[in-house]
Amino acid sequence: MAQPTPPYVEGHGLLTGKTVVVTAAAGTGIGYAVAKRCVEEGATVLISDIHERRLGEAADRLEAETGQRPVTVICNVTQQADIDGLFVAAVEALGHVDVLMNNAGLGGTANVVDMTDEQWGNVIDVTLNGTFRATRAGLAHMAARGSGVIVNNASVVGWRAQEGQAHYAAAKAGVMAFTRCAALEAAHSGVRINAVAPSLAMHPFLAKVTTDELLAELTTREAFGRAAEPWEIANVMVFLASDYSSYMTGEIVSVSSQHP
Repeated sequence: MAQPTPPYVEGHGLLTGKTVVVTAAAGTGIGYAVAKRCVEEGATVLISDIHERRLGEAADRLEAETGQRPVTVICNVTQQADIDGLFVAAVEALGHVDVLMNNAGLGGTANVVDMTDEQWGNVIDVTLNGTFRATRAGLAHMAARGSGVIVNNASVVGWRAQEGQAHYAAAKAGVMAFTRCAALEAAHSGVRINAVAPSLAMHPFLAKVTTDELLAELTTREAFGRAAEPWEIANVMVFLASDYSSYMTGEIVSVSSQHP
């Protein structure tokens, strides 16, 4: 029997005075949820996405729900010029970047025997290479200041096999390994890098690209008998961005109630 969704957690000022950049923040998924949580925790936020119309709609909704309108920047994480432009715009608008939330990722379903080079390459380029590009730019900016936090979005499929997800699993496992290695390098500059690994967070986009049968099967693996709300993942990302996690770096935090 599914357990009820807990009440939404109100802000506690965990990011008061911080500046935050969130990639892939348009829509109704984890990116938007973490942008909203950051505002509610006292941060000034810049959101980016590849979809201009959806990005504007996200900014409108965030302003309506929180009273603060975020800065918006169009950014395709597969293009280095866009990443560079994102940080130029962030410095111009925010002064500096304290926190980078690397949320951009691309999924899909295909068995290896049927998978095309394009399907494989697109998922790897957005999910893994995009995280690398944004982290590289963010780390250069933060290291020069001697402080900063980067939070990457991985997935439990980086640990646990799932049919039809070889490209996505490989990309997310890569994000995990990249997070650990980059964190060791960044520690000398006072920058922390961690990642979350959600199991199942329900939002309309996921429902659109996933069959009802698969969603039902995945839900049965969750101890609470339900998918996480995007804001439940965002809560942990905010914790990792906050001073409460000051001794954590190179860690992959599973945000899951999933059992084998």
